[in-house]
Amino acid sequence: MEDEVLKFVWSHFQVSTEINNIQPINQGYINDTFLVTDDDNKQFILQRINAKVFKNIDTLHQNFNKALQKLKGEDYTEIFLLPTRDNSLVHIQNDNYWRLLTYVKNSNAFNFTTDSKIAFEAGKLLGKFHALLQNANQDEFGDIIKNLNHLPSKIAEFESGLANTKVERKEKAKHLITFAQNHKTMFKAFYEADLRVRICHNDTKLNNMLFDVNSKKSLCFIDLDTIMKGYFHYDFGDAVRTVVSESNEDEKVLERIKFSKTLFEKFIEGLSIYKAILSTKEIEFLPISCALMPFMHGLRALTDYLNGNIYYKVSYQDQNLDRCESLFEFTKHTLKEQEFIEAVIKKNLS
Repeated sequence: MEDEVLKFVWSHFQVSTEINNIQPINQGYINDTFLVTDDDNKQFILQRINAKVFKNIDTLHQNFNKALQKLKGEDYTEIFLLPTRDNSLVHIQNDNYWRLLTYVKNSNAFNFTTDSKIAFEAGKLLGKFHALLQNANQDEFGDIIKNLNHLPSKIAEFESGLANTKVERKEKAKHLITFAQNHKTMFKAFYEADLRVRICHNDTKLNNMLFDVNSKKSLCFIDLDTIMKGYFHYDFGDAVRTVVSESNEDEKVLERIKFSKTLFEKFIEGLSIYKAILSTKEIEFLPISCALMPFMHGLRALTDYLNGNIYYKVSYQDQNLDRCESLFEFTKHTLKEQEFIEAVIKKNLS
């Protein structure tokens, strides 16, 4: 994107400086994100929101802002939305939606880790995040993407995509389709458990967590676009799949995908600091959620591939297949390690 366009967008926010430098940040699958340095050497995050994915921009930013009012305090770094010159949270230009956020200095994010300290801090951050939001008024949070992490809905979308896809795509994804069909009913008990509804992040992968560059201490969550009602297990399972796998989400060499017992133990140790927020029933269903979330994300990537790659950004034609393959591989690891997972959770959280 041309710098002049970004500078014009910048001028519509309540800032008194000019842009000195712009760097794209390419970690996300959905929005376009830029690190902006102004002529006072202060840094900001400028984002163009993907309106094809997030169709209800007003609800998104109402949720976003309500959550930010709660997400502050000891051991949690506060982030601010900067208003536009007409006191809106979003600048609209040619059907593009832009927002400006404060940047967290001396912070780092990781696509994956092999570091026990990071795993511990990730678990602690997840617990802190939910502790801060546990008393939020749920009536004030609307649905941003309906059924985002609702597996039965994702199964229906998968079956629709399968029925309408091209024969070549179906053949190329044959083994992944078979895995999806063989495992799609195994999470039925989870959705029949009547678990507590909470305000959740709903996209707690590791690269949506910030850590201090020097101390590795966890700071805060970013990418709050999907904050809305859900189950703690969505955030827990999503964090586990990216913290303990020691690999990228679209890793092509399946042998590199692991379930690190050491990282899992450290993650749970960090979470245990806030174990008081969890009910006995919630704890009971944590082990299966370690498999639920990678399976669901794999199914979503597979469905997007069958539909012609219309949801996630892809840099090559079969990237969604690679994402699905790696996510299903990690699902297999979590299913194999259920006994170990249960033991660690019981020891630390019960």
